[in-house]
Amino acid sequence: AGVTICIENVWNKFLLSPLEMKGFIDSFGSPCVGSYFDVGNVLLTGYPDQWIRILGPRIRRVHIKDFKKSVGTAAGFCDLLEGDVDFDAVKKALSGIQYSGYVTAEIIPYVPGGPQKTARAMKKIFK
Repeated sequence: AGVTICIENVWNKFLLSPLEMKGFIDSFGSPCVGSYFDVGNVLLTGYPDQWIRILGPRIRRVHIKDFKKSVGTAAGFCDLLEGDVDFDAVKKALSGIQYSGYVTAEIIPYVPGGPQKTARAMKKIFK
C-alpha cells in the first residue's frame, strides 16, 4: 500500500557486507523492502561506492555523513568534507545505478551554525 521498509547499514554487526545486505533484501522477494544506505557508516569496514554498485536499485534512500577512519570509533563522525569519504566516488556510483531519490545529511550532534555549514557542504558535494 505504498509503504517501503528500508534497512540501514549501522554498526550492529548485522549485514556486514554489501553482498550480505543484498541477499537479505532479496530474500523477502518484495519490492517493499530496500536499503537506506548510509555512506559514513560503511567507511570503517568498506567502500561506500562498492556498496552502492552492489546494492544498486535496492537503495531507496541515502544518508550522507563523513567519518575519520583514523579515529575508528563513533567519535570519528565529523562534519561533511572533513573526513575520509570519497564523495566523488559516491556521486559517480549513485549516478551509475541511476539513483534519483533523496540524499539526507545526517549530522550529529547539533551545534549552532551546523545546519548552515552542512547545507554549504552538501551544495559543494552535489554541485
